[in-house]
Amino acid sequence: MPVSKKAPAPRVLWKGAISFGLVHIPVALYSATTDHGIDFDWLDKRTMDPVGYKRINKKTGKEIAREQIVKGIEYEDGEYVVLSDKEIAAAYPKTTQTIEIETFVPANGIPFVYLERPYYVAPINRGAKVYALLRETLQRSERVGVARVVIQTKQHLAVLVPVGPGLVLNLLRWGADIRPWTDLPLPSEDAKKAGLSERELKMAKQLVDDMSADWDPNEFKDEFKDEILRLVDKKVKAGQTETVTQPEPEESQSSEGRGAKIIDLTELLQRSLRKGGGKTAKAAADEEDEDEEEAPPPKAAAKKRKPAAKAARKAPVRHRRAA
Repeated sequence: MPVSKKAPAPRVLWKGAISFGLVHIPVALYSATTDHGIDFDWLDKRTMDPVGYKRINKKTGKEIAREQIVKGIEYEDGEYVVLSDKEIAAAYPKTTQTIEIETFVPANGIPFVYLERPYYVAPINRGAKVYALLRETLQRSERVGVARVVIQTKQHLAVLVPVGPGLVLNLLRWGADIRPWTDLPLPSEDAKKAGLSERELKMAKQLVDDMSADWDPNEFKDEFKDEILRLVDKKVKAGQTETVTQPEPEESQSSEGRGAKIIDLTELLQRSLRKGGGKTAKAAADEEDEDEEEAPPPKAAAKKRKPAAKAARKAPVRHRRAA
């Protein structure tokens, strides 16, 4: 079995201070996460020598053809396991086009350090009512949905959060990618052992209360961006511009998604409760298809099904190229 590499010791990334009012707290920043993803190294399959970014054999310095490159994972220093493209393709998770909620947890139960990348989620193809139901239920129960989603062959853990009028899907870091606090030089969690007096705590709380306000993102500006735009505007007015000819855009083929059948919402909720929440909407729909084939419902009880969204649009994800 491949041996996992030991994570390097925490390294100081930045030194500075936290400041509020006249209080100045010197601090150091450390990376809160570590990458446990699969990192393929390029190798020359004829000699197993490492290959650089430009397909250069790092040992001979010569460029090699693409077909001479294989992918390997280093499990010990200098020892590699080589995997074929077919083996790697078979390991990719199946693209389901589904945000599959696995459980619901308290809205304040996921630490900020797990949040990675947010996406807005909006209903399409007559899915507004079910969307509103989930949004309202999460808001009233003060819970969020923990889900798995596959985006461009990569499986992500995610959390579905009600925010104002909509839902936000925030990709999460896996638990194995969060480093523990244990190796950091932190003061004791006991206030007295940390050397704090009640008078200092009271004054600090009063200062925080005096500086408290509701969150307003418009109060905070990207000063670097504003300065760059000011310089651009200045150069435009001075005529200091260059003409760049863009390449012709490639024609994209658009395809219209096929609508899927929505079963009655009340019936779906009742089924979910009977099954303990374990059956997905797709499974319920498939089950209904089987029921209809075995015992067609009376005409008086038959209802027309409305088309629903097949899937949400894929969000772009950049893949790192192995060095």
